[in-house]
Amino acid sequence: MEKTIGKLLVGKYSELPERLGKTIILDGQEIAVFKLADGEVRAIENRCPHKGGVLAEGMVSGDHVFCPMHDWKISIMDGKVQAPDEGCVQTYQVEVKDELVYIVLG
Repeated sequence: MEKTIGKLLVGKYSELPERLGKTIILDGQEIAVFKLADGEVRAIENRCPHKGGVLAEGMVSGDHVFCPMHDWKISIMDGKVQAPDEGCVQTYQVEVKDELVYIVLG
């Protein structure tokens, strides 16, 4: 992926699949990028805090993703796991400009 000062290019907005994850690698860490049904784009750490399931492969419903390994429900908005399970994943700021999607660094 192309890195510019303060941003990592994810790709074209129109090419992101709706309600499916896309994996991006940033400095060895995987990030899951999602285009939600309302068109908003969000990015979170790509590993479930439970057993490390790949969240980009999970099913998206509303603003949550379900871990494909054990069905933990994780908010794509704030990274928090839904109770009674516990934990959270890191979230990343996303910017869409001129049809391009970026993860904002820092």
